[in-house]
Amino acid sequence: VRKGHEILVQVTKEPISTKGPRLTAQVSLPGRFLVYMPHSSHVGVSRKIDGREQRSRLRAMAKEMLPPDSGGIIVRTVGEEVTKETLEREFQRLHANWKKIRRRAKSQKAPSRVHGEAHLISGVIRDLFSNKFDGLTVDSPEVHGEISEYVSNVAPELLERIRMHDGPIPLFDEHGVEEEIRKAFQRRVDLPSGGYIIVEPTEALVSIDVNTGRYTGRKDPEHTILRTNMDAAREVARQLRLRDVGGIIVVDFIDMESQDNRDKVLQELRTHLGRDRARTKAFEVSSLGLIEMTRQRVRPSLFQSLTEPCSHCGGSGRVSSPATVVRRIERALVRASAANERQVVVRVHPEVALQVIEAEPDFLKRLRGRTKIDLDLRDDPLLREDEFHLLSGPSEADVTEKYVTR
Repeated sequence: VRKGHEILVQVTKEPISTKGPRLTAQVSLPGRFLVYMPHSSHVGVSRKIDGREQRSRLRAMAKEMLPPDSGGIIVRTVGEEVTKETLEREFQRLHANWKKIRRRAKSQKAPSRVHGEAHLISGVIRDLFSNKFDGLTVDSPEVHGEISEYVSNVAPELLERIRMHDGPIPLFDEHGVEEEIRKAFQRRVDLPSGGYIIVEPTEALVSIDVNTGRYTGRKDPEHTILRTNMDAAREVARQLRLRDVGGIIVVDFIDMESQDNRDKVLQELRTHLGRDRARTKAFEVSSLGLIEMTRQRVRPSLFQSLTEPCSHCGGSGRVSSPATVVRRIERALVRASAANERQVVVRVHPEVALQVIEAEPDFLKRLRGRTKIDLDLRDDPLLREDEFHLLSGPSEADVTEKYVTR
């Protein structure tokens, strides 16, 4: 590759926070049953397909149907039970799609997008909907038609499992989805045993703390802790999938004396992580009861996708206390005095006004004597708790920016 050279690349990881997208020149096109890799000669089978004979059969069938010098393919999990003819049809469709992409790339000037991922709904159906599901319920006629058309082409045997929701109760409410989305934004997640976990995302990693809460169980503390940790192991795996959390995760389980019990908790976590479509790896329990693990991250988490930083606190989740705001006001008024301000109204949130009246009743008197300013305090419920304004003179001109450092 040289400067000015145009190259066809694929985004494999979306930009997250301050990190840009990850690109690769090794393009892969996913279908329902196959993943086509035009620049590779590799023929593989999904790791989730068990059995040496079955894997060998699928690999041999894939090699047999692949034309010479046409690239490589991987048989996906859902392709385990389909016929060779079905796999061949999908390969032909993916191969034709690759030819279209190459033609577009030659006709367009870089940088430009020559191919987009499938629509979100089609992608979900392609990757997830299979014979393992009893049905798929949709509440939009347009989406129902789109899904039905897609399924009729790639998996017609599943067409009868697609249902249209027509009840009076909204679909998400009827199946508890709205409530689960709401819970996914909360730090605290309660456990069946009475304990709970606290999920704390940070820039570098996600920390999860396990607590027994009100659960005391039997007289044997080790048994109580084991049950709470086992519940937590199952819930941690579920929350990681639900929140689509990736990167480094550290789980602070409650410390246990028994090594056997530590092993049980680790095994329970690994078992439930095994149901995750994303790649995960959990390491041994440390002497402090911590389990470090990683989970594949290809896109922003659910929390990052559906929320944005608070304009008040800057995303920290905290604002200055009333006492801290009072100290900031005091410093600002000292600056105003040095600039020969002689009459100032201070507008504050009612909580800050209450701090002055109840906790520091001599505040205004003391500050008037120190600054020689004619001070007046005025509460304003429309202000944020950590916000205040300085209004100067009879005209009450706002001079806040002049004397307040941010």
